[in-house]
Amino acid sequence: MNKQLAFLFATTVAVGFMAADTRKFIDPQNMDMSVKPGDNFYQYANGNWLKQNTVPASKTSWGSFNELREKSLDAMKSLLDDAAKTTTKGRLYQMVGDYYTSGMDSVTIENRGFEPIKPELARVDKVNNKQAFFDELAYQRTQSNGMLFGFFVAQDRKNVSKYMPQFSQGGTTLPDRDYYLKNDARSVKIRDAYRDNLTKMFTLIGEEAAQAAQQADVILNFETALAKAQLARVELRDPYKTYNKLTVASFNKLTPGINWADQLTKFGAKGQDTVLVQSPAFFRSLDSLVAATPIEDLRTYMRWNILKGAAPYLSDAFVKQSFAFSKVLTGQKEQTPRWQRISGLIDNSLGDLLGQLYVQSYFKPEAKQRMLTLVGNLETSYKEHIKNLDWMSEETKKKALTKLLAFKRKIGYPDKWKNYEGVTIARNDFYGNVKSASKWSYNYMINRLGKPVDKMEWGMTPPTVNAYYNPVNNEIAFPAAILQFPFFDFEADDAINYGGIGAVIGHEMTHGFDDQGRQYDSDGTLRDWWTKADADNFKKRADQVKDQFFGFKVLDSIKVNGQLTLGENLADLGGLTIAYDAFKKTAQGKSSGKKSMIDGFTPDQRFFLSWAQVWRINVLPETQAQLIMTDPHAPGLYRCNGPLSNINAWYQAFNVQPGDKMYKKPEDRIKVW
Repeated sequence: MNKQLAFLFATTVAVGFMAADTRKFIDPQNMDMSVKPGDNFYQYANGNWLKQNTVPASKTSWGSFNELREKSLDAMKSLLDDAAKTTTKGRLYQMVGDYYTSGMDSVTIENRGFEPIKPELARVDKVNNKQAFFDELAYQRTQSNGMLFGFFVAQDRKNVSKYMPQFSQGGTTLPDRDYYLKNDARSVKIRDAYRDNLTKMFTLIGEEAAQAAQQADVILNFETALAKAQLARVELRDPYKTYNKLTVASFNKLTPGINWADQLTKFGAKGQDTVLVQSPAFFRSLDSLVAATPIEDLRTYMRWNILKGAAPYLSDAFVKQSFAFSKVLTGQKEQTPRWQRISGLIDNSLGDLLGQLYVQSYFKPEAKQRMLTLVGNLETSYKEHIKNLDWMSEETKKKALTKLLAFKRKIGYPDKWKNYEGVTIARNDFYGNVKSASKWSYNYMINRLGKPVDKMEWGMTPPTVNAYYNPVNNEIAFPAAILQFPFFDFEADDAINYGGIGAVIGHEMTHGFDDQGRQYDSDGTLRDWWTKADADNFKKRADQVKDQFFGFKVLDSIKVNGQLTLGENLADLGGLTIAYDAFKKTAQGKSSGKKSMIDGFTPDQRFFLSWAQVWRINVLPETQAQLIMTDPHAPGLYRCNGPLSNINAWYQAFNVQPGDKMYKKPEDRIKVW
């Protein structure tokens, strides 16, 4: 086996060197050589690309991830177009093909207007007391139209072999609770636009303008009350604060107006005696709010949630009005093309069917083996780093190594595909197809109760351009679509692949040891396995990363939230550090001199340039302002430059000196892993 791995390494390096003559994985035309690398490496590496790649009118951002996402959508369109024309290839093709056809049939959708949701609105109109309200609430949830709060079935974080019913805060429409609570100009503008959107949406289903405006105020006031009861996003990052195991009887006492045993039975979760509650205080406030709210206002809230959930699948007037409000939130100028919206919808709702077609056509089996090799090399480097830490005791190191070696690796696609048995797809019923797939998804979730945990299940579909770490399974996953340039390419030299997908692998591994992930053990159980001294040492270093990112300015007076983004920033720093170390073990990483240079760059320079081009992105100001509030990831500029300023090898590769804007004294450079 070692010989085989060595062969794969040698082949990759050799092909990379030869390919450089005909294909530029680092293109100087994308760079801005007028900027000193030590002043702004992100701009140096990507400046001309950023100038030449403005955000398209139908997008909110444009960068490396977007380019790959566009490529993935084009691939899905080709598959769906083919499936839509096929009548003889079986159930898989029929389901995705007919779903796509129904979604692209704008004439039929237009003719139906909001007819598809009239039966649901009529049900709500019959709600005349609080018990009827909760009965309808439960029914709507089984139709995959959850409202008022979140409900899902997932692993118990302290007993990961068991699925548990879990309740979370929710019930609001705007992207974050602060949009309801802040009174700065942007927040006020968005609330005004939201009120206008509510009014116009209600008029589209036949309400008089004055009545619609009154209902808009009801919704905004009700959701504001819910927002006041919600925990902030930073608080939600604490896995212990959000872990509250209650008996159903205790949950009932917490909220006297809500019979949770009855709700669970109607949800399809009969017989459950214990639940997990993210925020008991939220549900206590929710109970009081519902008790104090007139039944007609609760009906209005329900009508809005039905309308909001259905709007993207109704006639053009609803789609356009939804987008009109989205423009205020994000700055997007034109609606995303219909075919892209429908392709994304099918990927989300029948992802394992479309994923099978995607893998058959676009994923090379050898990519999986190459990734396993890369993961193994990163794991070896991580093991060495843990062993050599000067701030961690041997006791905790032993447990950290156990966790590292227990990582489950998911690459490309699932070993077992969902079959969506029971989903009904009709070629001429788009809304019906959406509901059928949604109800199947809800039933699939609820039917987990009482069954063994399926650790083979994936959290992303193969055409997804992303990767993830799941703490309760202690697993890292890399869908097929991310295994493309600029992250990964068979013909690229190792510097490119290690600076791209290698750093992504290291990033996901480090999530197992970031401020959240480190609180889960090798089995995925939430428990404290650190000595107090080691935990304090970790927190000291994590606080340095937090403070570094709090110092980064984004828009006007808006700064990065170093606490909200801490986990991702730790993962970026750890991932880049470990990937570089693994790269230095390759033949190219060990090479030096003129013969090792490609397109005028040394191996180390190519590694760091590869890292930088992964994060290149232009983002609309409105979207950026929203992301700062809601996204646990820092902007691309700082994801690139923030970690680099702590990496000694980067200073050496680009001769970064005191006086350069990114320069930090050696003793100030942060090292965690």
